Amino acid sequence: MNKNTKVLALKYRPQTFDDLIGQDVVAETISNSIKANKVPNAYLFTGIRGIGKTTTARIVAKSLNCSNGIDNLCKENFCENCTAISNSNHIDVLEMDAASKTGVDDVRDLIEFSRYGPTTAKYKIFIIDEVHMLSKQAFNALLKTLEEPPEYLKFIFATTEIKKIPITVVSRCQRFDLSRIKSFELFNFIKEIKNKENGNASDDALKLIVKISEGSVRDALSLLDRALLTLDKNRELDLSAAQKIFGYFDKSQLITLFELIFEGKEKEVLNTYREIYNQGVEPKIFINDFLELLYYFKNINSLDIDGTNFSLNDEEFKKIQEISGKVNNETLILFWQFTIKTLEELDIVSNQHLSMEMFLIRLTHLKEMNKQVLDIDDEEASQKTEKVNYASSLQTKDDDDLFGIKDKAETIGQMKNIVQEKDIKIKDEGKEIKLQTKLLNSFDDLLELCSSKKEIKLKYELEKNVNLVSFENKRIEISFNEDLDKDFIKDLSLKLYEWTNERWIITLSKTKGQPSKKEEEVNLKKELIDSVKKSSIYMDILQKFPDAELIDIKQRDNKKND
Repeated sequence: MNKNTKVLALKYRPQTFDDLIGQDVVAETISNSIKANKVPNAYLFTGIRGIGKTTTARIVAKSLNCSNGIDNLCKENFCENCTAISNSNHIDVLEMDAASKTGVDDVRDLIEFSRYGPTTAKYKIFIIDEVHMLSKQAFNALLKTLEEPPEYLKFIFATTEIKKIPITVVSRCQRFDLSRIKSFELFNFIKEIKNKENGNASDDALKLIVKISEGSVRDALSLLDRALLTLDKNRELDLSAAQKIFGYFDKSQLITLFELIFEGKEKEVLNTYREIYNQGVEPKIFINDFLELLYYFKNINSLDIDGTNFSLNDEEFKKIQEISGKVNNETLILFWQFTIKTLEELDIVSNQHLSMEMFLIRLTHLKEMNKQVLDIDDEEASQKTEKVNYASSLQTKDDDDLFGIKDKAETIGQMKNIVQEKDIKIKDEGKEIKLQTKLLNSFDDLLELCSSKKEIKLKYELEKNVNLVSFENKRIEISFNEDLDKDFIKDLSLKLYEWTNERWIITLSKTKGQPSKKEEEVNLKKELIDSVKKSSIYMDILQKFPDAELIDIKQRDNKKND
């Protein structure tokens, strides 16, 4: 154990399998394989950062090369081999960072070096960290040696990106997926280290560190190191101080914010958020905690206080249970979707603080509208619900109107009028659909509908590349030329269903069919030009201007000249 360093993450780095936390199955499996003398050619450790991949690799190397043997591994007084491996200076255990040595030449040097047996230890071991950073050529150069290495040669790989490693390499290794460290195990671990360091920190502050570290031991130790150094030794690190140090805020403030949103109190909502913002909380951290609390509001009845990963204390847990009973699940689901959309917008808006305030205002209005919709009579409420659901299905296709509310400034007092306007609009759209179904009796009706819906591309294909064979009720038979877009039939079918709310059958025919609209226009213009060329007026013009040539004809609009 390196006692000289002051960094906790290195000072308390596990040196034996017994020191590892949260990886009991991996440690037992590897120990049994070494004892049974069934050591694989290569180990592959994968998992998130800070859970012991490289540490486990060194412990495996010490277990294979310990002078005392596997049954009497060094625990405190390390032998010469174990000491050298712990200090990363053993001549037969080579540690390589693949992030800095990614090329095929580096691997070739490694393979060349592997031709020579170990000097002082039983095995020559290559530990390659972040192995996914190797190039494709480097992996290919390694394959043969990896599959059939000398008996004295072992590989140990560590990576956080297992998907980036070729399957041909993974299949030649014994793979171990190291799991995140459970909250209680990590809490007990850092609490023990805090006591060894004579630190002064409350359990609530340690639980916050565990939550922020997300199962990473190294992250937890780094945060603990930072927290213990920030305050004087005579002053206890409590939850409030820890929240200020790490940029987190008290969950009770967020629960109060939720309660105000559900009550529709816009001014109080903004004041509460500004208090949180003034504590130095980043908008993305706020949004993520907001989503986490939404999850608790939705699923609080299926959770217990121990299953919330130290996010809530007993008082907060009970308050969420109390509030969640007054809010319906539909509102919470709408809030979740709306929050996710806002999280995407944060990368676009320059002033994220203003974006967050507008987000909370819209949530307050959304809740107010839900309250007013729920206040109407049961029979009327049923009709409204059907219409709102239908509106949502239409708006999902357009993705212009989220949850039936336009993204514009609408005051709470106008909410009932908005619902009524929606009803009228939906009724009008229903009439429009019936009207479109009734009017779609010919190919020309279809072209006019494309124009009214501004489907220019679809109209272009119909006019230029389609030859109509027959047009009947909900059935269109066509032939086409080689320029027709490959997605034309699919696009037309979807649009017809969207416009008429009925399925249309579009079939392709070998019959030539009628000329396309563009062909008809060309033929008509040609006929007009030929007829004009035979007229006396054109003959008189040619006598006076022998080089004149008739290029185009435009017919007069008689209505304009009446």
